[in-house]
Amino acid sequence: MAPKIAVIGLGYLGATHAAAMAELGFEVLGLDIVPEKTQALSRGQTPIYEPGLEDLLARHVAGLPGSSGRLSFTTSFAELAEFGDIHFICVNTPQKPGEYACDMSYVDSAVESLAPHLTRPALVVGKSTVPVGSAGRLARRIAELAPAGEAAELVWNPEFLREGFAVEDTLRPDRIVVGVAGGGGTAATGGESRAESLLREVYAKPVAEGSPFIVTDLPTAELVKTAANAFLSTKISFINAMAEVCETAGGDVLKLAEALGHDDRIGRKFLRAGIGFGGGCLPKDIRAFMARAGELGAAEALSFLREIDAINMRRRVYMVELARETLGGSLLGKRIAVLGAAFKPDSDDVRDSPALNIAGQLHLQGAEVTVYDPKAMENAKRVFPTLRYADGVTEAAQGAHAVLHLTEWREFREIDPAALGDVVSERHLLDGRNTLDPVLWRKADWTYRALGRPTA
Repeated sequence: MAPKIAVIGLGYLGATHAAAMAELGFEVLGLDIVPEKTQALSRGQTPIYEPGLEDLLARHVAGLPGSSGRLSFTTSFAELAEFGDIHFICVNTPQKPGEYACDMSYVDSAVESLAPHLTRPALVVGKSTVPVGSAGRLARRIAELAPAGEAAELVWNPEFLREGFAVEDTLRPDRIVVGVAGGGGTAATGGESRAESLLREVYAKPVAEGSPFIVTDLPTAELVKTAANAFLSTKISFINAMAEVCETAGGDVLKLAEALGHDDRIGRKFLRAGIGFGGGCLPKDIRAFMARAGELGAAEALSFLREIDAINMRRRVYMVELARETLGGSLLGKRIAVLGAAFKPDSDDVRDSPALNIAGQLHLQGAEVTVYDPKAMENAKRVFPTLRYADGVTEAAQGAHAVLHLTEWREFREIDPAALGDVVSERHLLDGRNTLDPVLWRKADWTYRALGRPTA
């Protein structure tokens, strides 16, 4: 009989994981302590915008017409423990206010609430991004609290989801990492541990389709996610540092990145210079990584990440200064249209969004800022209620002295520069993502400017 899957935490990660597990054929029960969230999911409504997620919910949520009925929701840990054989912890691990360190309170609370109800053998699987060393501590706590004792085992199975591609990344992951106590039974005993066998069953379909299944010890599994995010952050900030050099040297960072990308040791991905990275993962993960390295006595090993973070934050300041320069040295009273609020396209996530941060800085410095984003408007309004918001590109640009392209939605790439030019006061375009065609915009009598491309 196939194991039953329980998922704790029904935000971006948990809702996607629960729906994907149902798609893979398992019976799934999802838990969240916020009743409104479970009620919405039970109606097939997604807590976040994620392409494909609503379709999965429609196919599997119990009670919806034509669904498989394999996915249901609860707020009861007792019900969850009774139901599940495998419990995935998918709660948030935000940055602590005023600190670099990771806030583990949601993970700790999930373990404290679940473990006392584990009366039979069970597998608890951590998916949240946590500081290295957390899994060992949590494993000991589960053994203390669970009536099943050591039969309630903990493993770590980090997530590598890209917002906008989360469903695809769950159903067809580029790798599956499983951290188990002692580093895995295969090497030590010649056979798989129970935990490894159960997760091989859970991920049998993606493994059969070619996804590598990598078994490690607990600390290594915890490090994989933070190390991956640190590397990607470094690559993004490297090309943005090159953009700073291009500004002073008269180079073109887009052509520089193209030439670098042809070196297969470097590759083209994450070499798009612009206003930098944001979202709920990269910024807080590299800061938490630095904080944890300091606690472990290895602060110097990750000291370079401070500069990576600083380069990333400077991009936002530079875009504000570029807007000021373009508008004659003052932002006061200038009308600015900001295209984009989400930290990336195909998402409504505005956490640590460079686009929204820049819009806020412009507003605080006296500009009249109007924002439009295809999906993130409501979230943006909650973060920056004092900004103006429009229902479309044309409305946002009405009377604008400058238009800033800050989130690379496809809709923005399809704008007709000539038509947009008819509604603005001045035709100044600042491309914060280096994805619009300067030739096309200049043919329509716009000035085009992008960071790292003073001569583009």
